[in-house]
Amino acid sequence: MSRDARILIVDGHDDTLYALESALAPLGHLLGRATTSEEALKQLLRGTVGLVLLNIRTPGTGGLDVVRYMRRLEQTQHIPVVLLTAFGRDRELGAAAYALGVADVVPKPVDPWALRIKIRHLYDAHQRRLALEREIRELRARPAPAGVPPRAALPHPTPHPPPGHPAGAYAEELEPDRT
Repeated sequence: MSRDARILIVDGHDDTLYALESALAPLGHLLGRATTSEEALKQLLRGTVGLVLLNIRTPGTGGLDVVRYMRRLEQTQHIPVVLLTAFGRDRELGAAAYALGVADVVPKPVDPWALRIKIRHLYDAHQRRLALEREIRELRARPAPAGVPPRAALPHPTPHPPPGHPAGAYAEELEPDRT
């Protein structure tokens, strides 16, 4: 996914889509729109979406169902999702959304300035993560120079202690009791 990945805005009301597009336009990213869940899923499967701003009550399949579907597919499971709700702060809705890996649940009416900051941060963090994954794949695919034996993988920086040993340190690494 490249820097031209769109921010997909999904809402059943054209006036809300226009307001959200106006709020996010200063970010300078490409914006996409969908008025139904099915339309949003089609755009997601095309692979050009870098973040989804999704109304919880989208016509067709509900917003949480869209997120459930996204999380089951490898190509969409890590795309950040921000849910919009006109129902205010609802603990059950929030718990269900966060359990699915939703980045945030934002109540309407939306503060455009706060939304812009949140979306910019989430989009940029996702793009940096994707760039790091690409770099790792490229480095792993690069052949070793001739005559240089392959290096062993580095150990994990914090090895887990074997069973039966104190957590946080190996028994042989503990200082003897000096009392």
